[in-house]
Amino acid sequence: MSPNTNIWLVNVPRKVTTLEIHLDTDLGGDIDDLCALAMLLRWSEDTHLVGITTVAEAKGRRAGYVRYVLGFEGKREIPVAAGADVSQGFYRYAELGYPSEERYWPEPVSPSANTPEEAIRLLKHSIEQDATIVGIGPFTNLYLLDLKYPGILKQANLFLMGGYIYPIRVGFPQWGNNMDWNIQADVKSAKHVLENSSPTLVPLTVSVETALRRAYLDDLRKSGSLGRLIAKQAEAFAVDEEMERKYGETCEGLPKDIINFQHDPLACAIALGWSEGVEISEIPLKLELRDGWLQEKIDTAGKPTKVVTKIDGDKFNEFWVKAISNHHPAHTESA
Repeated sequence: MSPNTNIWLVNVPRKVTTLEIHLDTDLGGDIDDLCALAMLLRWSEDTHLVGITTVAEAKGRRAGYVRYVLGFEGKREIPVAAGADVSQGFYRYAELGYPSEERYWPEPVSPSANTPEEAIRLLKHSIEQDATIVGIGPFTNLYLLDLKYPGILKQANLFLMGGYIYPIRVGFPQWGNNMDWNIQADVKSAKHVLENSSPTLVPLTVSVETALRRAYLDDLRKSGSLGRLIAKQAEAFAVDEEMERKYGETCEGLPKDIINFQHDPLACAIALGWSEGVEISEIPLKLELRDGWLQEKIDTAGKPTKVVTKIDGDKFNEFWVKAISNHHPAHTESA
C-alpha cells in the first residue's frame, strides 16, 4: 500500500438516533440490488429509507420492480422515482438486458414511469435533508443532478459501489477494470461525479470477496415474502450464471456454493456503519479516460479519496443473511 495513504479502522456505532438513506439503484438486472434493498428495509427501526431513484432505466421498469418489492414490506409510502433512461444515450450499450420476468418474479410487474427530472428533484431533496446517498448503479442520476445544481454533490454524504484501484487478492476472480460495471457503463458521468464529490468508494476489487450462498436459501425461504423472492431469484440466477462452476470450483477464497457476489449489499452496509474487518484508506486518485474506459490511478498529485481497501467477506456474508432472516416485519404481503 502506498505510504501516501491514511488508514482508519471503521468503527461506526450500529445504533444512531435516526439514519436517513437514499438509494440510487439499477435494480432489475443483477440480483445483488434486490439483496441490498432487502437489507436496507430490514436493517433496524432507526434506519429510514427516505427515497429511491432508479438509473439505467427502461421506461420505469426498474422503478416498477422497486415499488413491487416495497409492497412486500408494507413500505409503499417510500418515494420512488425513475431516473436516467437508456434511451437518452448515456450508456456504453444501446440496450441493457433483463432476466426472464416469468422466472424471476411471482407475477408480471407494471412499470412505474415518470420524467427523469422527478428523480433529480428527489435526490436533491434527500441531500438537502442530510440523508446518506448510496449509489449502487451507474452514476448517471448523480451526474445530471450536479449539472442542474452545480456543487450540490460536494454537500452529499455519498457512498458509491464501484472502483478498481488495488489488484484483486489471490483466491478471488482476477477480473479486469472492464468488469467494474457501475463506472464503466457510463464513464462520462462517473468521471464527473468522482471529480465533483467527496465519496467513499466501495470498489469491485473488495466486493468480489463477498458471496450469496446456496446454503442461505432455506433460511431465506422462511423469511417472509421478501425472503422467498430473493430465494426464487437466487435459484434462477444460479442456473443462468453458473457461478458455482465458474468461481466456486476455481477460486479458493470463495465458498463452493456461491450463487452471486454481494457488491451492492456490502456498499449499503458500510454506508450504514457496518465495520467488522473493514478498512478505509484515503488515497490520492487521478482519473484517466483511456480507449473509452475510465481508470483510477494512484498519484500523489491526485484527489484524496476515501476507498474501502479491506473487508472480511465471510463475516459480511453471515451478517447479511442474518439481517434478512432474523427480521420478522409486522406487515408483509404474500408472494
